[in-house]
Amino acid sequence: MAKQRLTREDAEALALNSLAFLASDEARLTRFLQLTGLTPEALRHQAADPSTLSSVLDYVLSDQSLLLVFASEAGIPPERV
Repeated sequence: MAKQRLTREDAEALALNSLAFLASDEARLTRFLQLTGLTPEALRHQAADPSTLSSVLDYVLSDQSLLLVFASEAGIPPERV
């Protein structure tokens, strides 16, 4: 079965959902901010920027346990991310 590619809009929605997932837990968000060097204010201003969204997805993908928790909570297969 061939993988279905995400549209840009789907990918952006997935990244925004990933960001909301990180923001829903203070420890997760703090770790993301520390590793990226972003401040909460900068993240708020840049949240819709494609490079920021890409960073969020890269971060979630870099940690398998985080990926699995996100995918489970989002009700999607991890491969979709």
